[in-house]
Formats: sequence, C-alpha cells, structure tokens
Amino acid sequence: MKRIAVYCGSASPADPRYVALAREVGQTLATRGIGVVYGGGRLGLMGAVAAGALEAGGEVIGVIPEALANAEVANHDCTELHVVANMHQRKQAFTDLSDGFLTLPGGVGTMDELWEAVSWAQLGYHAKPVGLLNAFGFYDDLLAFNRRMIDVGFVREAHVGILIAEPEIDVLLARMAAHKPHRPIFAMTPDDL
Repeated sequence: MKRIAVYCGSASPADPRYVALAREVGQTLATRGIGVVYGGGRLGLMGAVAAGALEAGGEVIGVIPEALANAEVANHDCTELHVVANMHQRKQAFTDLSDGFLTLPGGVGTMDELWEAVSWAQLGYHAKPVGLLNAFGFYDDLLAFNRRMIDVGFVREAHVGILIAEPEIDVLLARMAAHKPHRPIFAMTPDDL
C-alpha cells in the first residue's frame, strides 16, 4: 500500500489518548513509507494524523470541500491540498487516491466514510482493504452490531471479511497488507444473491 485514506474525527475529545493515537498513526504510516490521504482539516484527530505524518517526513494529501476550506479549517501544511465541490467528490477522491482505508475513532462523518468504503467493497466499486482501528475498545459496540448484521443474514458470507478490525495499528496494517479481495456483488449471479 502506497497510500491509505484515513477516516477520523475532526473533534478533539477531552480524553487526550485519542489525539495522541491519531498523531501516532500518522507517524507510523509515514515511517513505513505510506502516504496519508485524509479530510484536509487542521482540527481534531484529522489535524493530529496529518501533523504526525508530516513530522515524520511523510506525504499528506488533504481533500476538503469548498465550504470547509472557506471556513478556514483547511490544513495548508499538507503536501497536496485538493479543494473539491462537495462531500461526494471528497469521498470519491479518497477512493481514487488510496490503496486502502483506515478508520480511527470519530463521529457521524467518520461512520459515513467507513460504511461507504465497506458498501462499495461489497458491490465491487473497489477491492481495497477496509481497516478499523478499535483502539481503547471504541468500536466494540459497532463490531457487535456488524456481527449481528452477519448473524441475521444481512451481510453475505462472501463479505464477512471485508471489515478488518484490530486494536493495534501494527497488527491492523499487517492484516490490511495481506488482504485478499472477495467476490463482489457485481460478479455474483442471481442464484448467489
């Protein structure tokens, strides 16, 4: 993987572990020679990921919608900063510019990005690894809900392994690097569905 799209919150929670984690992830990716593609902001976990990667000499590509760039939250320290018209173009750019997706703790926007990456993988719009860093047990409930969707039958057996979750960044990156694409819905017959 040459570049990974990192999804995370633009907020800074009161618990300092989250910002420290984001900075560490940015540093880890940079020291491994993996570029960061992210939301282009300078605030919260987003800003910490970018700062960590830049401090370690890494490539950081920000993709930010005009409305947010105009609100003066754009990070002009990025290696490249792409200003796009809207959130749809932003998410498409994440997919086009990256070789995988890594989700850190975050809120509603982060969940939107994560589930779109999973959904697009199921369908066959991409065959890239989708990683979830479950640091501090932040995503325990989400993983339980994902398991429920699988158990009830809303996630096909062929797609159970799309979401790769681990609590440690090194283990998660190793699993993402070993990712083998699954059979997408676009390649299935009506009998498979």
